[in-house]
Amino acid sequence: MTIIYSAQWTVPLSSPPFTDGGIAVSDDRIVGVGTRQILAQQFPQAEVRNFGPAAIIPGLVNSHSHLELTAMRGFLENEESDFFAWLKKLTIARLERMTADDLNVSAQWGACEAARAGVTCVADASDTAFESMNALRAVGLRGIVFQESFGPDPRLAQENFAKLQTKISRLRELETALVKCGVSPHAPYTVCGPQLEMIAQFAIVEELPLTMHAAETSMEVSLLSEGSGAFADGLRSRSIDWQPPSLSPIQYLKQHGILETKPLLAHCIHVDAADIETLGETGSKIAHCPKSNAKLGHGVAPLTRFLEQGMTTGLGSDSVASNNVCDLLEEARYALLLARSDVTETNLAAGLSAADVLQLATRGGARALGRSEQLGALQAGMQADFAIVSLDGAQQIPVYDPVSALIFSSSARDVVLTVVAGREVYRDGRVTTVDESRLRARMKEIGEKLKA
Repeated sequence: MTIIYSAQWTVPLSSPPFTDGGIAVSDDRIVGVGTRQILAQQFPQAEVRNFGPAAIIPGLVNSHSHLELTAMRGFLENEESDFFAWLKKLTIARLERMTADDLNVSAQWGACEAARAGVTCVADASDTAFESMNALRAVGLRGIVFQESFGPDPRLAQENFAKLQTKISRLRELETALVKCGVSPHAPYTVCGPQLEMIAQFAIVEELPLTMHAAETSMEVSLLSEGSGAFADGLRSRSIDWQPPSLSPIQYLKQHGILETKPLLAHCIHVDAADIETLGETGSKIAHCPKSNAKLGHGVAPLTRFLEQGMTTGLGSDSVASNNVCDLLEEARYALLLARSDVTETNLAAGLSAADVLQLATRGGARALGRSEQLGALQAGMQADFAIVSLDGAQQIPVYDPVSALIFSSSARDVVLTVVAGREVYRDGRVTTVDESRLRARMKEIGEKLKA
């Protein structure tokens, strides 16, 4: 069965926007893109679903999320000025207060929020990746779930690596055409050098995608360059011997083989010209998370420098524990405005446009996940992953340019349809694949537990 989705505007991204058209979908593929007249001629028997004053766009790709932490939305506000305390409270809550079912429900609710926001694909880093993979499967989103690995003590590196291998074997059994697994050594300050090297080699041999946090905080820089700061003090308090390599986080990851995997690195705030050159030379990719970076006070990543270097860059929401919402349209708007307001980047950012950041939220994310041949644009032959965003709100009218209206005037609340592989996972104000009422009730229970 072929279905034609039509709207006032179609924004393919691989070609200019056009009016009074749409896309034709058969099974899990886009089979036609064009005006209503052309599509009607090509597919005369197709069912037509018209969404009126709206824009059809490629599905948004969230390049960095932690769906299992959705229950911690607003839970860590008082700790935001102390990232070490923020991480400690988060870790204790996740490990000691949340059951496996709690984490699954939390991840499902996060996936529902993503679907409601027009997000069709996520790169999700998860300590409990088994629950997160099942959550994505239940809601019907596409994604890669990266099993996190921790271990700052070199004496335990082999043991921690063996645990990761076991978890990946289990995750392989959950893989589908939509949901795959990967590996994620958490960060340079939580994973020792020998363990980084084992994970990097494992990722290469097993052909597993790899993501991790990198160059996110000044504490991370102090730890690696001088052996000082809160992270260094934390290691010493656990009797872990730490000899600073006197390197930047990026050069440290290069030294330990991580950059050989062409990783997807989240944040990359504290990088210099040499780091950016190294990232470009190694084919590393960036998950740019401007709102989370700002909310935690970590700084501003040099987005325009990444783009000038030709680096593959996508947008990430990070967890709602540090962002509060999964809204890639808002993330794109913030990325653009923040880049333009950075006086050190004025000349480069002046040419950054709404179209550029919409590309980051779609095609950029698809490239960052190695899915650019399937996702990120509306083209015949590509996967039918797309969203329809109403442009009929008081805050949007009049619309002179649909892309500008999407970035500067729209948000997740304007999404009216989300389709993944031809399946409508969000329509008519509800996620169609799971019982949102049950999940909502369970999320309130988990919130009361955490609050207590």
